[in-house]
Amino acid sequence: MPNETMRTSTAGLSALRAREGAILHYYNDIANNCTFGVGALAHHGPCTEEEMRRPVSTADVNAQLAVSVRSAEAAVRRQVSARELTQDQFDALVSYTFNTGPTGAHPALAAANAGLDEQVVAHMTRNVNVHPRDVHGRRLRAVRSAGLVNRRREEAAPFRIEARAE
Repeated sequence: MPNETMRTSTAGLSALRAREGAILHYYNDIANNCTFGVGALAHHGPCTEEEMRRPVSTADVNAQLAVSVRSAEAAVRRQVSARELTQDQFDALVSYTFNTGPTGAHPALAAANAGLDEQVVAHMTRNVNVHPRDVHGRRLRAVRSAGLVNRRREEAAPFRIEARAE
């Protein structure tokens, strides 16, 4: 398998942390889901008052991030096994999988596996909506996120034809 020993690079991990941010407490993310640290979903729906007061240590954030990144790396290696990725492509797919989960990333990962870079870009750049939740945790209508538009542009860049031509 061509990508079986790949790991996220230092630059890739730094980019992921910058995209996500590191917050040392529980908060409600853009979709009104209870989140902490580097984009770690605590649960669907808003945080309780108790959770909002709960501090999160740097060690907690780093431990959670390490587990989540390793899980995303494993999903990328497992689903992109027929084609060798560049380090930038691997890092981008790990960031995308970290953010969307392996199920959400599956269409882009399948396209990457098949060497269909234009489809990778198309799948990534379409995945820019969030589904907010109301105070009871019920899903509301999807909303386009400008932050995700920018993030997907960055994540898709290593798969654009002009990026490979340089």
